[in-house]
Amino acid sequence: MKPDFNKNNGLIPCIVQDNTTLKVLMLGYMNEEALAKTQSEKRVTFFSRTKGKLWTKGETSGNFLEIVDIIEDCDADTLLIKAKPTGPVCHTGADTCFNESNQSFGLKELEATIQSRKTNPKEGSYTTSLFQAGINKVAQKVGEEAVELVIESKDENDELFLGEAADLMYHFLVLLAAKNKTLSDVEGVLKKRHQ
Repeated sequence: MKPDFNKNNGLIPCIVQDNTTLKVLMLGYMNEEALAKTQSEKRVTFFSRTKGKLWTKGETSGNFLEIVDIIEDCDADTLLIKAKPTGPVCHTGADTCFNESNQSFGLKELEATIQSRKTNPKEGSYTTSLFQAGINKVAQKVGEEAVELVIESKDENDELFLGEAADLMYHFLVLLAAKNKTLSDVEGVLKKRHQ
């Protein structure tokens, strides 16, 4: 990567995007020194145009932007930084500098919760109890939920059908975790089949 810092007096704009939710979190500027520090420390560091110095996002708030990837645009004069925020990004306390919520819940978040229950068992957790019961019990639950989904698909009750679909998806994710596999592993297989 060789960004062109000459076009804008030594600075390039950097769009920061949440790697999970894909929300745009903020826009900042980097000079060569800020980019080098960002790459070496794996935390976003900008050049403050008003203060005339480097600043690492989160250095006062503790809400850092942990680097996942840095992508250069086609003209090599803008960067897209994919990051994991450790808290609200905006100095106002908002999730993003565009006053958008960056909260989400989807399969990736559910998968993370399930993995957390596997690595850090929690008393009274249904997920923990499934892991403790073993792979045979987890696989059996997937089979039961699949049959229940098929049965509900024959009726016209959307609420029950979606409930069973959610149950199957949840138990499927538990089974993946029990087998030390992830949704990304499954997506990789699907991607190969799609080619």
